[in-house]
Amino acid sequence: MYAIIENGNKQYKVVEGDVVKFEKLDAEVGASVEFNALLVSDENGIKVGKDAEAFKVTGEVVKQDKLKKVIVFKYKAKKNERKKKGHRQPFTSVKITAIASK
Repeated sequence: MYAIIENGNKQYKVVEGDVVKFEKLDAEVGASVEFNALLVSDENGIKVGKDAEAFKVTGEVVKQDKLKKVIVFKYKAKKNERKKKGHRQPFTSVKITAIASK
């Protein structure tokens, strides 16, 4: 059984037991979070739309962290113009615990 869920205008395919990295969520480590299902596939077939709204996906926050640093370096040749910036995107790891009907 798997489900397609939406979070932060992005869609993720999840299965029970998966650990998924989402954009940062406002939740403490160990807290339970719920997501709405857009599509659910089980032994009875695929459910979308109103049928999929009857399902909810629950997960447990495993950790809050940041990704590896990405370096952005801009320069203009022969002008001695250089800009170096770094960015670390925060994320939340969530372990999917259940895909069940409401």
